[in-house]
Amino acid sequence: MKTTLLKSEDYTRSPWKNGGGIFTDIADAHRAHAPVKDWDSLLWRFASTPIVAPGPFSFLPGIDRLQMVIDGRGLVLKAPGLQFDEREPFTTVRFTGELEIVTELEAGPVEVVNLMARRGAAEIELEALGEPGDRPLSAGTHLVYAARGECRIRLDGEDFAISHECTLKVELTEESRLALVSGLAVLGSIRLAG
Repeated sequence: MKTTLLKSEDYTRSPWKNGGGIFTDIADAHRAHAPVKDWDSLLWRFASTPIVAPGPFSFLPGIDRLQMVIDGRGLVLKAPGLQFDEREPFTTVRFTGELEIVTELEAGPVEVVNLMARRGAAEIELEALGEPGDRPLSAGTHLVYAARGECRIRLDGEDFAISHECTLKVELTEESRLALVSGLAVLGSIRLAG
């Protein structure tokens, strides 16, 4: 097990692909030996972003997306013939980057976290951890993000405190156990194919 604390002051910022907003980039991975780290070389990306006005999402062919509101409420994503309801915080929605999505804000701006992965390159999961309890973690990369204040977790008997908006990156080669001790966290899990 390898753990790395990612501090919020070290996160970088980058524009949405369509230029409509700014991501706070928390963690990502790109194809090995890619000459440029861009959307074409992306394997997966975990980021947060404010959505302050209704508007279109970026067109991201070949990318699977998971999203969750962590601050504010009332977000609805609309696509032709589809609707993704994120009105309540900490509800995960899954959609593809090819969908023509437009946001609707029913109660003002929101902050969301996104976990994206290139289809076929990785499997991803995104969930809120709000109740203390123990759960298995499979081999892969896991990101524990302190979404609201400090949170405390236990990994295979070792305790970790994660400050507000910081992230514990956990890289596992075999199954482990994670317990939320206190606070509220968002868990993003990535398992690379092959």
